[in-house]
Amino acid sequence: MEKHITLPLTEELARTLKAGDTVYLTGTIYTSRDAGHKRMCESLAKGEPLPFDPKDATIYYVGPTPAKPGQVIGSAGPTTSGRMDAYAPTLMSVGARGMIGKGARLPEVVDAMKQYSGVYFGAIGGAGALLAKCIKSAKMIAYEDLGAEALRELYVEEMPLFVIIDCEGNNLYESGRQAYLESRNDK
Repeated sequence: MEKHITLPLTEELARTLKAGDTVYLTGTIYTSRDAGHKRMCESLAKGEPLPFDPKDATIYYVGPTPAKPGQVIGSAGPTTSGRMDAYAPTLMSVGARGMIGKGARLPEVVDAMKQYSGVYFGAIGGAGALLAKCIKSAKMIAYEDLGAEALRELYVEEMPLFVIIDCEGNNLYESGRQAYLESRNDK
């Protein structure tokens, strides 16, 4: 099913999304990769607040390239999500709900998604220049010393994504593979 959704990704909205849905996302998202996730989790462990309100937030696993003159941001393709698996359950426990990246997730992350009504969106790897066109504003908000891995706030319009894992744990990577194998056996 095709859905146009506007953030924040509330629990009620997350529950309407199903693995396999095509989603066009509009609203504020945050960027972070493993170094930024590590810092955020260290801050939480010390009882310090995050540089943004994590409630119903969506985090895009990306390290964008520098913007060329006249651009908001450079190429912004997804990073392999497994690099954030050690940190994702902690961020979901404080309210973050959406994750955008590419690749499989560990069972512990899927369990946290079920517990906290999280959704994992897949972005197309290799399409960073196209995805950057959906980004209408970009602002550095923390960890500037991390360069491409710094924490940014982005405003996106109609960012094309797929629901890979929904908040019930349904996984497009698994169901899609099974459907393909079944279709091959029917021939």
